[in-house]
Amino acid sequence: MRLRNVLKAGTAAATVALVGALLVGISHSAGAATAAAASPKLTKADILKTMKLVDDYWVKNGTNLAPPTWQNSTFHVGNLAFVTAGGVSNHVTHPWAQKNKYQLMSDPKKGQFFPDFEAVGEVYLDLLAFHQDPGQLTALRNRINAEVASVDAGHVDYWNYVDALNMAMPSFARLGLLDSKDADLATMQTLFNYTEKVAGGHGLFSESVGLWWRDSKYVNTTTFWSRGNGWAMMALAKVLNVLPANDPRRAEYLRVYLKMASTLKGIQRPDGFWNPDLGDPKDFPGPETSGTAFFTFAMAWGINAGILPKATYRPVVEKAWQGMVTKSVRSNGLLGRVQLVAQRPSDHQPIKSTDTAAYGVGGFLLAGSQLVTLES
Repeated sequence: MRLRNVLKAGTAAATVALVGALLVGISHSAGAATAAAASPKLTKADILKTMKLVDDYWVKNGTNLAPPTWQNSTFHVGNLAFVTAGGVSNHVTHPWAQKNKYQLMSDPKKGQFFPDFEAVGEVYLDLLAFHQDPGQLTALRNRINAEVASVDAGHVDYWNYVDALNMAMPSFARLGLLDSKDADLATMQTLFNYTEKVAGGHGLFSESVGLWWRDSKYVNTTTFWSRGNGWAMMALAKVLNVLPANDPRRAEYLRVYLKMASTLKGIQRPDGFWNPDLGDPKDFPGPETSGTAFFTFAMAWGINAGILPKATYRPVVEKAWQGMVTKSVRSNGLLGRVQLVAQRPSDHQPIKSTDTAAYGVGGFLLAGSQLVTLES
């Protein structure tokens, strides 16, 4: 059964119980990981070869590739990271963006500022390093400008689920810096603060555990969804990568990032993966690729940026990469063991070795791009 033991708000005993339960799993995983045999040394050439195999398979065999959805956007961010790491373009993302006319999706039922629809902005921003087409950022600027005005008017709850951080936060940070608009950065902080400290009553970030609840339904439970935490950690890494060292907002993003890294290091599985439910190693146990890939990217970036100590975290990300290559990558390039579109550990269980998705591939390519730098 999935653990949904709701903590009694405000009681120290409840918090201690949750942290204690996590530490039991942490101690078990850490001990098993120590006993595991060392993985073969990674090489840049091998990493790039595997990335190409996975990327090529998705481009040829992926589903619903055309629209500018968050799923496809995550793939294309990863694809551009792959071609940057390898130095050879595959001419996939630019034509895709042009066919979509650099537009963002919209749906009146979901609201004008639904974060999932803003994920594609990151692709359009990444493409600036390769192509600068007329109007490339017009739709993104218009959407963010309107959202800034809405937040100024008091509507601060748009990021009310943890996935929203990766869907929208990188575009706010990068566009704000590109256009020298502090209003974009201030709005980003307002929205982040709501997610972290307000949503669900006291925020979606558990200070005692160092992980995020997916949304208000899970606050004060032991359910910490792996991919949701992966979205959050990737967002923090991407924003920290661009924010100047003297930006007053940076310290809080870094604090949360480091706290997450410390917790995740302790609960990594012996095979390198993280479970779909980070709060209970017995709840739907088994390897899951998307959350693992997101964590690998975020922590490998932290090592490369000098934020995480290499001696401590390099074994973590190398074990994660080797685990994915061994258990998730099939000989034809299919990246399996990806939990399908979900919002909790129990969705689409059991996860199959053939389950794949654009965002899993994108996360894997992002992870590989940082491993290429680390192993160079």
